[in-house]
Amino acid sequence: MAKYSDIGAAFTAAVKPDPKRGFVVTTADFMQQLATRHHHWSPEQANRWIARYQTYFRDYTPHEGDDRCYFMIGMGRIM
Repeated sequence: MAKYSDIGAAFTAAVKPDPKRGFVVTTADFMQQLATRHHHWSPEQANRWIARYQTYFRDYTPHEGDDRCYFMIGMGRIM
């Protein structure tokens, strides 16, 4: 059974350290973590959730498409 509280946990699990940008997360990694928690979202849904609820992450995707890359800005935190 999918629970709303699992969404934040899935995002936290998808965040990876990066030597150049600090902490990064991709839409694909977030969706993979969501699927393990019984949430099956489209890339558009995942990107909208990140943009709305993770205010300390900014998009830096170097290519076109729905698989976006986000990095943590400043001394941000995972919401």
